[in-house]
Parts: sequence; C-alpha cells; structure tokens
Amino acid sequence: MLKRIVVSMIAVGAVCLAAGCQRGSRPGPDVWAMVNGHPILKQQVERYYRSQYNKPNRPSPEEAQFLKLNILDELINNELLLDQAQKLGLEATDSEVEQKFTELKTPYSDEQFQHELAQRGITVDQLKTNLRDRISIQKLINREITSKINVTTQEIAEAYNRDRADYDVAEPEYHIAQIVVTPLRDPEIRNRKNDDATNPAEARKKIRMLLERLRSGTDFSDLAMDYSEDAVTASTGGDLGFISASALNQGDPALKRAVLALKPGQISGIIDLKSSYRIIKLIAQVSPGQRKLSDPQVQQSIRETLRNRKEQLLRTAYLATLHDQARITNYLARQIMAADANMPASGSPSAPAAPAPAPGSSKQ
Repeated sequence: MLKRIVVSMIAVGAVCLAAGCQRGSRPGPDVWAMVNGHPILKQQVERYYRSQYNKPNRPSPEEAQFLKLNILDELINNELLLDQAQKLGLEATDSEVEQKFTELKTPYSDEQFQHELAQRGITVDQLKTNLRDRISIQKLINREITSKINVTTQEIAEAYNRDRADYDVAEPEYHIAQIVVTPLRDPEIRNRKNDDATNPAEARKKIRMLLERLRSGTDFSDLAMDYSEDAVTASTGGDLGFISASALNQGDPALKRAVLALKPGQISGIIDLKSSYRIIKLIAQVSPGQRKLSDPQVQQSIRETLRNRKEQLLRTAYLATLHDQARITNYLARQIMAADANMPASGSPSAPAAPAPAPGSSKQ
C-alpha cells in the first residue's frame, strides 16, 4: 500500500515562504517534487529511506539514488490518490481512524507500542495521519477499481480451457498459506500494518503472539495480510498456491514435516527455519490426475487469478489517468539527469550539460 509521509503545516509554510509559492518559480533545494502545487520534501524521502533500508553493506551512490527515486515515485502516486479521494469525498472519518488505530495498538502494551513508534521515528499523531491517508486511499480504490471488477463464469471456463494443462496434476500437491516473521528489518515489507520485527527477541515475541491469535480463532488470511513479513505473499493472505511433492522435497525438511503432519484446514505450530519463523496452514491437498472445472477449488483459483489481473490493470490505468490530469514536477530526477550530463565519460572529454526542462513544465 502506498504510504504518505506526514508534512507539517509549519514545514509547508516554510517551503512556500522560501519559494514564494508562485506559479513557475523554482522551489528551494529541499523540495524534491511538486504535485498539483503540493511540495514533497527531501526530508520525507530521506526519512522513509532510513526507516526502510537496513542492509549490512552501504549501497553505492547510484543504488541509493535509485531507491530514493522509487520512494519519491510512490509518494507522488500517493499524493495523487489522496487528492482524488478528497475530491470525491472519500476521506477517512475520525471514527474510522480511531478504530484502525485501536486495532493496530491492541497487540502491544503501552510501553511496547511507544517502543515500536520510536523504532520507526514517528509520533502517535503522525501514525494517525498515515492511517487516515491509508484508509482514504483504500476507500478510493474500493470505489473506483475493486467495485468495477467482475469475473464471469464464461471467463473462468475460457481460462480453464486455455490453461487446461496446468490442472493436470502429475503428483500430490499441497495448497499452503504462510505467515513469515524475520529478525531483521526489511525495506520490502508490504503488510497492511507495516509491522516488521527488527531483532531475534522481537521476532520470537511476534510469532508467539500470532500463534496465540490464530488459536483463539483469528482468521489466518487477515493476520498474514496484517503482519507477515514476506513481501510476496503478505498481500494475498500468505497464499503460496499449490506446492508439488517434489518441490516440497527440495525445501527445508522442517517445512516438509510440518506440511505432511497437517490435514486440510489445520494450522501448524511455530516452524524455526533459522533465517525466519513461520506458521503455515494447509488449505487443501490434491491427488494426482486432471482437476476438473467443476472442482470449486479450481474455479476459486481461476477467479482469484483473473480478479488480481484485472485489479492490477485497472490500478495501473487509473494512476496513469491521474498523472495525465496532474501538474507534476520531479526535481530529484532533474538533478540526477543534470549531474549525469555533467560527468565526463570514461576516457573522453566532458560534454556540455544538456539543459534541464523549464521549471514551469507540467510533468517530468
């Protein structure tokens, strides 16, 4: 989920005073982008970069700039979505924000919660602002995209016939979902709560909390989307799809033992895989042979695949239309291009820098 970093009114005011907030004027060096007259500041990108980047080796200057450009692009998209949510009257209400805040805070004691905030360098007010933004964007996505997606029985049948060979099972397969917790901060975390254990003690505590909640009846998929630290499967409720017996044999023996010990619908205990902790759920088990279109699991799998494809397509197209309607200037990209133009090629004299686009142009 795209994430908007909070900009205080004082900071925005300072930017406006420095730049004059005049049409076509070049803002100060702390402004890395302008979106419909709203500044996105260098400190926002840097703060997000520091909170998300945690690797033993420092990145090269080029890698760091690449990461920051990606972060800035997310913040630009986020600003466009928030502007649109405001125009359509879809901003989150105070009660929605408080409900989400309470849900987020519930698993922790007050002391633990304050520690989590300190680890991420944000205050309660900033967290609530981020939650308000996230809820507003989700309401917009639900109205403008999700509600418009429809998968027909004809589309499911066509997809099945087109990919019939994919449903010819040559060996036993296991439909598995997982929740992953690691002891290291990961810049690719994309769970709904942006929750990430940062050391072994936090990881052990978190995985035990999740197992307790599962045993008390909390939905596995919801917990995976909220807390799983696997960047690939968290957004799909931890769903790994169908894993063949041969693929399972090539994985960690502890994971294989856990899968084979489960019956469909059951949940494992905590699996220690050295680099991570996992809890898995065996959703279904399939014997060898041709799976038929009449199989509800086949239909559900095809339906979800088609929905995901349509949603991704609509999201991309929707953001493209918002970009077309917006006034966007990416000053960081200009700075990088200008700096590169001024660097001499290896073994050749330096070439004159290409002129940067005029500050008044609408898009980068």
